[in-house]
Amino acid sequence: METPSIETPISDVQQTSSKKRKIPMSSKFAPSKSAAPGQKDSTVALGTSAPPKLKLTSASNVDAARAVATEPPASIPSEGEMRLKLETGSEVRIPLDIGARVTCRSTRDNEPRTIRVIERRKIPGGAWSHPQCPVEFVQLPGCARPMPGAAATALASDTAPDSGVKVEDLPLGNAPSSAHLLLQQAMAGPAADWEYYVHYLGFNRRMDEWVQLWQLDLTTVEVDAEAAVGADGGGNRKKKKVVEGHDSDSEHADFDPQQLREHEEFTKVKNVDTIELGKHQMDTWYFSPLPPEMKDCKRLYFCEHSLFFFRTRNEMTRHISKWPIRHPPGSEIYRNSAGTVCMYEVDGKKEKTYCQNLCYLAKLFLDHKTLYYDVDLFLFYILCEIDERGSHIVGYFSKEKASEEGYNLACILTLPAYQRKGYGKFLISFSYELSKIENKIGTPERPLSDLGRVSYHGYWTRELLNILRSHEGTISIKDLSDATMIKPDDIVNTLEMLGVIKYQKGQHVLCASAKEVEKHLKAAGGPGLEVDSSRIIWTPYNAEREYNNASLRS
Repeated sequence: METPSIETPISDVQQTSSKKRKIPMSSKFAPSKSAAPGQKDSTVALGTSAPPKLKLTSASNVDAARAVATEPPASIPSEGEMRLKLETGSEVRIPLDIGARVTCRSTRDNEPRTIRVIERRKIPGGAWSHPQCPVEFVQLPGCARPMPGAAATALASDTAPDSGVKVEDLPLGNAPSSAHLLLQQAMAGPAADWEYYVHYLGFNRRMDEWVQLWQLDLTTVEVDAEAAVGADGGGNRKKKKVVEGHDSDSEHADFDPQQLREHEEFTKVKNVDTIELGKHQMDTWYFSPLPPEMKDCKRLYFCEHSLFFFRTRNEMTRHISKWPIRHPPGSEIYRNSAGTVCMYEVDGKKEKTYCQNLCYLAKLFLDHKTLYYDVDLFLFYILCEIDERGSHIVGYFSKEKASEEGYNLACILTLPAYQRKGYGKFLISFSYELSKIENKIGTPERPLSDLGRVSYHGYWTRELLNILRSHEGTISIKDLSDATMIKPDDIVNTLEMLGVIKYQKGQHVLCASAKEVEKHLKAAGGPGLEVDSSRIIWTPYNAEREYNNASLRS
């Protein structure tokens, strides 16, 4: 679960300066370059009345084809192109241009969806090395590069140098669809050895991923003339008034178009694929501005108690063996009666490194504009599960020590491994319980993310309708706000969305039957893990008290 914003940490985990600074951008994949001057592109044509043929413009007989297959890897142009012709007469260039749209089968569920190419890179080991590739490859004796199975079989056994059979007469095999035939042809050349970072149109950026050529239906390729970047890294990429491809604009409602372009360019490609935290491995969702020493590290290993992160498991294991604490720093302010969950309050000024590391971790699962952050100004509330091995971080929320806007929550996250267990609802509820102790009306920082909107709408619905269901007589918006510490604007918006109040003659009037209230409560779901307010041991932050204590220590 995820909500409005992310306070992003400064670039060095060990940095102690309290000044805000911009985090350096992680390395980007450089745009590809054009083929060498004078080099001819290989072309594959898909016919309508005969099996598809392999046609190499640089060779006209089997010997020449075998020579191409046996070239040493160094002689194969790394940026070579291949052009495929469809039955319709249109042409597809491989590797695909950045900005191209095509149907892709998702790695997660194998469902075909339209994607847009965000970035591309060469595949280490070649396209044929992937275990899930549906095209069978055969390694011919003496050939440096494997070939699609049917073509390799024909080349090895059915032809001879003096047979008179031309390369364009070699069938690539019988396949059930033109899309699969086209794929086999595309996989025959070095231009196929690319993978693509893609965005699924209509979905949040957390679904973006790297895919390979065999996951794409090449018969559906559409090139965006304004956004496409060719093999030379150039093309006709233009700035647009409206930034395409961001399908969760409510999360960036306070961006102007230039800010949104800069944000998406900076964070367009995830720099870490997975993390290991405790006993869980989790796929990441977004880019995180990690320190430069973590460049090109596809998996990070986090110590779940200190939140230090490492490139290898051995490094993490050595750190854990020397780290004596088995819980977060700070003060424990809550433990439920069963002794299974607890909450810690951590001051960003006192525990700077821990809080910065927490922000690095959180940014892998939260998408937000800001890449500036000063942890000194925030308090962090860490939710943990408890067992005999210690306390294990489940999620957290943060809040400003002094918010002029009345925010009682700045950033919230339940780690993916612990989602759908009611922890997100617990964190939201806990933030309002602290507001009740402070006797301050609170609201989360805007803008809310898609998951944040759903979570908060459910919480507000349950809190407000439970009061309305049991209340007899009239009740005002202020009464509801005083009872729940929910901001009046949030109360009105929630009840209007539910359709249970209307504005008549200058005031809001409740117009919902008991049956309708029950229906909305059922749709809002259960409260999840409930907060026992009697077990909270907490004193609100007092800046003057902290200043006096600091003066005494000095």
